[in-house]
Amino acid sequence: MEDSSLTSASTMAARTIVIDHGSGFLKAGLSGWNEPQMVIPNIVNYVPCRENPGPSYAQRRVGLGIDICHPDTFSYPVQRGRVLNWEGVEHIWSFVLEKHRRGQKDFPVLVTESPLKVPADRRKTLEIMFELLDVPSLLLADQLQMSLYASGLLTGLVFDSGYGLTRVQPFHLGCPLTSFGKTLEFAGQDISTYLFKSLFKEAQDQHNILQLDTVTAIQMNKCYVRHNLPEVLGPCQSLPKGSDEGNIYHLPDGTTRELTPMQQLAPEMFFSPQMFDMPGPSISQVIMESMQACKTSRHHLLLTHMMACGGNILYPGFSQRLLNELTSQKHSSKIILRTSSNPHFSVWLGASVVAHLSTYRPQWISKGEYVEGKGL
Repeated sequence: MEDSSLTSASTMAARTIVIDHGSGFLKAGLSGWNEPQMVIPNIVNYVPCRENPGPSYAQRRVGLGIDICHPDTFSYPVQRGRVLNWEGVEHIWSFVLEKHRRGQKDFPVLVTESPLKVPADRRKTLEIMFELLDVPSLLLADQLQMSLYASGLLTGLVFDSGYGLTRVQPFHLGCPLTSFGKTLEFAGQDISTYLFKSLFKEAQDQHNILQLDTVTAIQMNKCYVRHNLPEVLGPCQSLPKGSDEGNIYHLPDGTTRELTPMQQLAPEMFFSPQMFDMPGPSISQVIMESMQACKTSRHHLLLTHMMACGGNILYPGFSQRLLNELTSQKHSSKIILRTSSNPHFSVWLGASVVAHLSTYRPQWISKGEYVEGKGL
């Protein structure tokens, strides 16, 4: 039997490969860095093999990203925080480990996992990492907890909004108050879907590379959040004169497209979903409901230790609008909303720190322990 204490000690001393696998992107790198060294889309493609063409599943090869010669063959193996294609996930992980190992297979691995993961998903992760990818030791870490640690906090409320999910989770002394957390299956991909439908209407094709690039570029460069939108945007969907500067998007083929105010303000659906005919409360309501469900004695700490992270925080005006809406709810405590300089890397950064914390030593699993537990 392998001495788990010695294994854990060696794990702590070695550089760790940290993998944060989200619905939209995978972030990976060696622990100790301030940001991941690899950021790749969470996309795989299946292309028929020339040597053995045919419709059979076994006669297709898997690749990373979008194959421009076969743009209709790609898919997302993780959707809304749930793994739908384990073969695709294994292929991505194999690529990541190969790039970081550089001939050394003794690197321990830390993988962040969604709070939505079920025990079967955890078992499958262990099986892939230990049996197929031959990692020496593994730590599975909660994504929202890693975001909290990235901020240097142990108690607080984490708001995380990425590509597939928007989540709110209060913590006390590093432990998640699980029963008070909230998860919305609404996030960045819903903004993408709205833009696809409004920009291309009947001609929309989510496997069209030009359309994909157009929607992505508009989201990154043209969309924003106003601080006081409800006061200025009415049923006619008009903005004050002069506020539509920069609403022209230049397509790669040289043509231009004039964006409507609602297209530029697509992230407003986080704050006013009813304007987009979407059900559900605003994110500020969800945050306050999560906080208010906790003990009254903890409200002050949670209100003054809020952490916002995830890619959607990067929309200009998003954080200020969120703070304005939370403040307008009139609470005795001043609300303090914290964001990092790289909010889309918060989970990875927290995991990079946790990789070498002695307090996490008992949670590492060595390959020997895994094999013994399975009776292999």
